[in-house]
Amino acid sequence: MVRIDKKTLGDLEFPAVLQQIAGACITEVGREAVRRISPLSEHADVLPELQRTREFLASFENDNGIPNHGFDAIHSELKLLEIENSSLEMIGFRRILSVTETTKDLLKFFNKYKEFYVYLEEMAATIEYTAVISDEIQKKIDRYGQIKDDASPDLAAIRKRLQVVKTSINSSFTKALTSYTKADYLDEIRETIVENRRVLAVKAMHRKKIRGTVLGQSKTGIIVYMEPQETLEYANELSNLQYEELEEVKKIIKELTDALRPFRGLLRSYQDYLIAIDMLHAKAKYAKKIKGTLPIISEVRRTFLKKAFHPLLLVANKARKEKTYPQTIELSSQNRIIVISGPNAGGKSITLKTVGLLQAMLQSGILIPVDPMSELCLFDRILTDIGDNQSIENHLSTYSYRLKKMNQFLKKCNKNTLFLIDEFGTGSDPELGGALAETFLEVFYEREAFGIITTHYANLKLLANELPHAMNANMQFDSRSLEPIFHLQLGEAGSSFTFEVAQKNGIPYSLINRAKKKIESGKVRFDKTIANLQKERSKLRKTSESLKTEEEKARLESRQMEEINQRIQQKLESYQELFDSNIRLISLGKKFDVLSEKYFNNKQKRQLIDEIMKLVMIENSKRKKPVPKSREKKKKEKARAHELKQEVEQKVAVIRKKKKKAKAEAAKSPPPKPKVELKVGDTVRMIDGRAVGTIDSIEKKNAKVNYGLFMADVGLEELEKA
Repeated sequence: MVRIDKKTLGDLEFPAVLQQIAGACITEVGREAVRRISPLSEHADVLPELQRTREFLASFENDNGIPNHGFDAIHSELKLLEIENSSLEMIGFRRILSVTETTKDLLKFFNKYKEFYVYLEEMAATIEYTAVISDEIQKKIDRYGQIKDDASPDLAAIRKRLQVVKTSINSSFTKALTSYTKADYLDEIRETIVENRRVLAVKAMHRKKIRGTVLGQSKTGIIVYMEPQETLEYANELSNLQYEELEEVKKIIKELTDALRPFRGLLRSYQDYLIAIDMLHAKAKYAKKIKGTLPIISEVRRTFLKKAFHPLLLVANKARKEKTYPQTIELSSQNRIIVISGPNAGGKSITLKTVGLLQAMLQSGILIPVDPMSELCLFDRILTDIGDNQSIENHLSTYSYRLKKMNQFLKKCNKNTLFLIDEFGTGSDPELGGALAETFLEVFYEREAFGIITTHYANLKLLANELPHAMNANMQFDSRSLEPIFHLQLGEAGSSFTFEVAQKNGIPYSLINRAKKKIESGKVRFDKTIANLQKERSKLRKTSESLKTEEEKARLESRQMEEINQRIQQKLESYQELFDSNIRLISLGKKFDVLSEKYFNNKQKRQLIDEIMKLVMIENSKRKKPVPKSREKKKKEKARAHELKQEVEQKVAVIRKKKKKAKAEAAKSPPPKPKVELKVGDTVRMIDGRAVGTIDSIEKKNAKVNYGLFMADVGLEELEKA
């Protein structure tokens, strides 16, 4: 497991990401498990988890959707199974059956579609499934969660007798009810239920006229509730049978619990598997929400984040319908440390947190919102110093806390560490604090750690410029609008735009001028130079982007023109074929017309047939298919082709030699006479060519030449007047 403490994860807002992922779980145990996720450092652990999440994400789009994995936790049932002579409750059996059947469905599904879900199938293959658990439960318990009549022979006999007794009670009671109703001994409600028994609602004045047991009376005393004598005998037997049934059910539950006890380890593995599936489902849902992808996982030490978004900011801005700006940043063995400078509120801290948070997410098996061509390695340790860490409780000022933090960094930092420090060196005298920060940075550099720091200190910017494997970067700022651009520019330090930001926030210009006079003029010039360099870089970047767009547009138009030209050429060829076919058919028609006229005049049928057959044979000879070549002939032709190829190559070599010689002589000879100027409408041909065409238009150094059946683009230097 990667060594990263809770404070660091808190600095990176990793728990907030986990909370958002937990919201996508469908079980409470899944949510609890997601909140406990922590980063890993081994490729063997991280990569399969990422691949499983990616496969789950893909399942949302394809036709082979993963089955429902919802279940009720069986923690209490597993604890009871560990206690000898304990018995599960009926709801417990239903939960165990649900877990077992859901696991079975998922294992069956992944085995069926293993070509689509390779990594999920590998995970499923580690689960040992047995049908005994489901079979045992389903033998004894029905789908409504009740013990089946045939769960045991004794229970079957008891319930059969119970049915007979209940029928007898109902029959006897109905008979008494009819009799006493006719005698007008009963109240309007006639009957009710008392103590789970059917009783007669007898008028108090007639209670002595009815044989039976009084079980109660109404609040007013007008009605007496009596169980008639006719049902008493059966009622006692019913109570005995119900007691026997309850005891038999307890016995069956105890036996079933004992039957499941040996499988408690297996049941625990089923529950863990379903929790893992719920976590993957939640990760995939979150990946869909933030457009998370799986970048390249590098074995070498390199972190290249292309178009990386801060996930929490992305979700928040999406809800507010605001734009989120991605960043591109790279750390490698050639550029191990990046020092980011620039104005406040320009995005330095967010960029810093984005790198750390995405690294923690990736090493926790969570897909991240970056370009798929991004590349990340895994770190053994992540160290952070972000935010104001003043501690009243421990009597620590911000600077004291930061020094304590730096001491921890010095103890733990090595080449497998990623460190992230915000506002490096602040909290003390700028000159003294800056010098100490510079020393710390040199130590981190010597230990070959990867890291990103943000700062306003000029000495740290200079150090990053001097160290061969460190780099400056800046968050760009629009000096005209005095607004941040939220774009990280690698390769140069940034101005803090202190006075510009002050001006934007309404500080009087006179006060800003007074402040400028209080600092060294060299410092102002240095900061101004950096600001000017940033402006120039911004202009160059915009020009470069514009040129790239134009180049791409020109390339697209050229490709479209080529396709149009090809389609026209194909049409011309098909028209030519159609024309030739029509000419042939016209010729054939004329011949048949002559034969028809001849037959009309002489009526000689045999002569007509002979003439037609002769004509057909002539036409067939023209269409005759080529005879398939023999293997030996093909071999000879192949050998001949090889000889021809060698011969051509030799001739080409001679021609190239001659051309080279001619070129050298031409360089020595006086310049050629000026060529004839060509214009639209001229009749031309290619130099040493025979085909003659007319110039339709001239664009720069190319001419469009109309050859009748087709058009061609030809360089002017390749043409001469015909």
